[in-house]
Amino acid sequence: MTRIDRRDRGRLVATELGQAEPHELVPGFADFMAEVVFAGVWDRPGLAKPDRALCVLAALAVLQRHEALAQAVATALDLGLPARSVLEVFVQVGLYAGFVTTEASARIAHAEFARRGIVVAPDDHPRADDEELDRRGRELMARLHGERAEQGYAAPGNAITGTLYPAAIRYGYGELWFRPGLDHRQRMLAALAAFTAMGLEAQLGKFARSALNIGLSRAEVIEAVIQTAPYSGFPRALNGLAVLSAAI
Repeated sequence: MTRIDRRDRGRLVATELGQAEPHELVPGFADFMAEVVFAGVWDRPGLAKPDRALCVLAALAVLQRHEALAQAVATALDLGLPARSVLEVFVQVGLYAGFVTTEASARIAHAEFARRGIVVAPDDHPRADDEELDRRGRELMARLHGERAEQGYAAPGNAITGTLYPAAIRYGYGELWFRPGLDHRQRMLAALAAFTAMGLEAQLGKFARSALNIGLSRAEVIEAVIQTAPYSGFPRALNGLAVLSAAI
């Protein structure tokens, strides 16, 4: 395939994703985007396009790239992700980047929902008590991480990290991972993309191994990291791939 072929293919993929061709603010940039981003990344095998859209939402949310995020929300909806799922990506990655990013990202999403006449139903799923949250949080940690669930800052004997980590178990693993809108596999994709975009290499390495325990293939884990490259930068994606080289 020649470069011209790749550019043509990239424009076709961009059109399928509902992505408007970028304004020619920089000479030749539209060609570059078609070739590198859409033919070179979005059109890769190994990860379905709705999953790629989910990874983009996660990366742009943690970085708070609002203009790009608005387009990413539209693309995700066009690819069939429900509105609630879009919002849940922002909830999941808010655990890692701060919940202020959840609120800001959700406002962007709701503007697109309003434009399409989409109404998100109120949350009526039953609320677990503290004991149940702690129980299922620890069970999920064990399922995901195995013996690594109690290593590093998660070590139960660490008196300093232990002042905060129980809240991560209760509300992170016990609450967020069980909210409706995304399954565990999708939440893992969001986590991998967020960690890559933020440069959180220790967390990426830990969760990359855990992703294999929750239904993601090795190829899907790699592609989740690659998908972030056009949005948070190739260096962070390459650093993430280096982490994967050691982890999986």
